[in-house]
Amino acid sequence: MADTKIVDARGLSCPQPVLVASDEMDALGSGRIEVLTDCGASPENVGRAAKAKGWRLVSSNEENGIVRLVLEK
Repeated sequence: MADTKIVDARGLSCPQPVLVASDEMDALGSGRIEVLTDCGASPENVGRAAKAKGWRLVSSNEENGIVRLVLEK
């Protein structure tokens, strides 16, 4: 698979992480995106936005307050 695009949304409050990730999904069209966020509601909201755009949430894990979401299409 092609390189993973990193979207660093740490330090952004909702809904900014969702908007940044959504813009990247639109720009890429397909591929693999890794979203980093530290906003509490963002993981669920990014996952929901990804699903609506035809992307799938491959993995989600949290370490030291940072959630790493991997999306693919």
